[in-house]
Amino acid sequence: MTIQGADDAAPVIPEGRLVAARRRLWVDGLGIGLSAAAFGVVYGLAARQAGFSLIEGMAMSLLVFGGASQFAAVGLVAQGAPWLGIVLLTGLLNARHLLYSAALAPWFAHRSRLERAASAHVLTDEAFALALPAFRTIGRHDRATYALAAAIPAVPWMIATTVGLVGGSLLPDPTALGIDVVFPAAMAGLAVALLTDRRSVVAAITGSLVGVAVALASQPSVGILVGGLAGPAIALAIPGPAPSDPTPPAPSTGMPE
Repeated sequence: MTIQGADDAAPVIPEGRLVAARRRLWVDGLGIGLSAAAFGVVYGLAARQAGFSLIEGMAMSLLVFGGASQFAAVGLVAQGAPWLGIVLLTGLLNARHLLYSAALAPWFAHRSRLERAASAHVLTDEAFALALPAFRTIGRHDRATYALAAAIPAVPWMIATTVGLVGGSLLPDPTALGIDVVFPAAMAGLAVALLTDRRSVVAAITGSLVGVAVALASQPSVGILVGGLAGPAIALAIPGPAPSDPTPPAPSTGMPE
């Protein structure tokens, strides 16, 4: 049985593929959603201590939409850093999203510019890790699935941010409860699922080694940036099969061709 996809004028999606992709997305997203909630509270507390109002803290989550950048920004604001330095640092932290968007670009090839722009705004580490395997399972882009991948981490983050800004002092520290390990563990599991060929394995190993080495020699943020760029750059130098069209062929009519 097949069902019409969420995208206008798109070929139908086999029901089994869509169900499997959504089921995996929910299962993989459970730990990510819990961790996003825990870190959202911590961000809310940090923003409040940096002098952010409820509106300002929530506006940063809506407009910046990047946890690492938000933590870095509120820390620099609290230290009285100049705005240009804050912009440059958060820009470097978000440079990895260039790689995410490049990996997802083939799946958005036939989408409108407005949809691509909106999708780019909500593209996070978690959304990428959830959406790419789902698209591969489905066989093409699916708007509702991508929206779900973006919402699973974003909704708990926004709710928890409000809690942290308003009454976070009444809640226990997530690190004391051990919740802080959920996010890296969940992301590591998703990263393993993305290792589907020789290039991706080389990128993961190289990026990890370079990132750890640079982080130990300088700062974690610098290690993330350098490792995130070095891994894919080296992997691209490895010969590989030509990329395939992510859009599956139209369903057969049963007529000979």
